[in-house]
Amino acid sequence: MTSRPLACDIFCTVVDNFGDVGVAWRLARQLAADYQWSVRLWVDDLATFAHLAPGFDAGKRWQRYGDVVIEHWGDALSDGETLQIADVVIEAFGCDLPPVYLGAMAERSPAPVWINLDYLSAEDWVGDFHLRPSPHPRLPLTKWFFFPGLGPHTGGVLIERGLASAREAFQADPVARRALFASLGIGAPADGTLVVSLFAYENPAVANLLGEWRDGAAPVLVLVPVGRIGPEIAHFLGVESFDASTRATRGALTVQALPFVDHPRYDQLLWSCDLNFVRGEDSFVRAQLAARPFVWHIYPQQDDAHLPKLEAALALYSRNLDAPAAGALRSFWLRWNGMPQGEAGRWMEYLQHRAELDKCARDWLAELEAPGDVAANLAEFVESRLK
Repeated sequence: MTSRPLACDIFCTVVDNFGDVGVAWRLARQLAADYQWSVRLWVDDLATFAHLAPGFDAGKRWQRYGDVVIEHWGDALSDGETLQIADVVIEAFGCDLPPVYLGAMAERSPAPVWINLDYLSAEDWVGDFHLRPSPHPRLPLTKWFFFPGLGPHTGGVLIERGLASAREAFQADPVARRALFASLGIGAPADGTLVVSLFAYENPAVANLLGEWRDGAAPVLVLVPVGRIGPEIAHFLGVESFDASTRATRGALTVQALPFVDHPRYDQLLWSCDLNFVRGEDSFVRAQLAARPFVWHIYPQQDDAHLPKLEAALALYSRNLDAPAAGALRSFWLRWNGMPQGEAGRWMEYLQHRAELDKCARDWLAELEAPGDVAANLAEFVESRLK
C-alpha cells in the first residue's frame, strides 16, 4: 500500500435521473470511508444529485459533504484554470473527461491511474475485457476498463463494509421495520399481507400485475416511490395524479406512494419488503444485497440489445433453482420486461414458488460476494499500478 492517502477524482454525468450518479456516489463514499482516499466527485447536475444527499446545497460550485468533496462539472473547468489532478481518475460509464482536465492529466508526472468504470453485466465476455488497457491515441495516457459483474473474473458489485451485519440486525428487529414504515407515513401491514416495493420504468405490464393483485385472495401492499411509473399507477387507480400523498385500495390491493428517500433508507425499504421490483443498475444490486426475491426491469435499449444482458443475469441467478421455479422466475421477469409470454409469467405461477425463491435470494448472497466488491478490487488494482 502507498504511504499516503490517495487522491481520487470521479467524474459522472446524470443519466436517467439517479442511476449513474447513484453508483458513483456510493463508490465515492466507500473509497473515502473504507480506504481513506481523498475523493472528489464531479457531477454535471447538482440539483438531481441533491436528492441523494439530504442537506446538500445544489447552488454551490463545490462543497464537502461528509467525507467527499462534491464539485460541479461545468464552469469550473475553464481553459484558464489551474487544475489539481488526482492520483486516480475514474470516468464513470464512459462519460468522457473534460478536454482541459484530460490535457492536464497528460502533463502530470507520474500520470494518474485512469479507470473507465463500466456498466455491470453478467455476460460471459465481461471477464475477458475486465482490466484491459486502452492507450490514448494521442496522449501518453492509458485507460483501464473496469467491469463490475455478477461472476468470476469481474470487479464484483459495490458492497460496503458492515452492510451484511446491518441488514441482518434490521431484518431481525420488527421494531426497526415499524419505525421505518412510520417515518414513511405507512401503518404497520396486517398479518398475512404481502409487502412489495415497486420501482420501475414506464411499463405496459404494470396494469395487468396490479389487476392480479387487486383480484387475488390475499392482501398486497405495494409501496411505489414517486417517479416515472406514476402516471400508469394513477391511470389504473382512476385518480388524477400520483404523488407522495396517494394511498388507495382496490380489492385486495393497497397502493401507497412513497416520497424520495436517500440511499440508507432505500436499503432499509428493500430489507423490509417480501418482494422488490427494481430498475437499472443501482437498485438491481441493492435488491440482491437485500436477500429478498426481486424482479429486475432492465434499462431498455434499441434493437433489444438489453435482452442478452437480462438473460445472462437470469441464468446466473436461477441456476440453482429447480426447473419449475426457474421457469416461473424467467417467465415473470421476461413478461415484466415486455416479452410476450402468453399465460406464462402470471403472478400466480410465480407465487407458487415463493418458498424456493425466498431461499434462492438468501443463498445468492454468497455467490454475489465471491468475486469481491468493486471498491476493494479497484483499490487493489490501483495499488498494483502505483508500485
